[in-house]
Amino acid sequence: MVETRKNSNKIRIAVIPGDGIGHEVVPEGIRVLEAVGRKLDLEYEFTNYDWSCERLLKQGAMMPDDGLDQIRNCDAIYLGAVGSAGVPDHISLWGLLIPIRRRFEQYINLRPVRLFKGLNSPLVGRKQGDIDYWIVRENNEGEYSTIGGRMYEGTELEAAIQQAVFTRRGCDRVMRYAFDLAVSKKLKAVTSATKSNGISISMPYWDERFADIATEGLFPTVRWAQMW
Repeated sequence: MVETRKNSNKIRIAVIPGDGIGHEVVPEGIRVLEAVGRKLDLEYEFTNYDWSCERLLKQGAMMPDDGLDQIRNCDAIYLGAVGSAGVPDHISLWGLLIPIRRRFEQYINLRPVRLFKGLNSPLVGRKQGDIDYWIVRENNEGEYSTIGGRMYEGTELEAAIQQAVFTRRGCDRVMRYAFDLAVSKKLKAVTSATKSNGISISMPYWDERFADIATEGLFPTVRWAQMW
């Protein structure tokens, strides 16, 4: 999760261990960053924040009202984990992770998937190098929309309505990111995966936008495919 800030000698990182395993993973990640810094002559400035479900239970909120303003000038946000038993996920996520994504327009969820030497794959006969791809997922729109509401609570007519939002800008920027990534990483292909057979409006729209981006002529060296 990154927001660029220029003209600084130090890389300023907001550290939010969050909940659970975050308190184990984040310190080890900082050790890795420090090791990289020593090799590449990089200097960091870490600022720790106790924003978490524990804070929610003690103070009534995952983070303070001005939390996003506190971290907006950092170069990066290092967030460990969000969620704890006893706190509903929609409370913890929408109290910390989702506001960060939205305020800073972190619209790409990027997850590298590869098999390393010395690790056994659950897929039979696969070895190092056989599994190497990147998952690019839209991070702000779609089902993350807050359009909707409830009607007739507590009665037999009770209804919950929520709408997914797919904008042309939101779709296109994710797809172009995926193709640019394929070019920069010299990947073989980009594949779009949707559930168009069951989700009849938004997913076919995504399919149409993907086909348009794939054939606009800007990525002639990248093969592409669609799975639905």
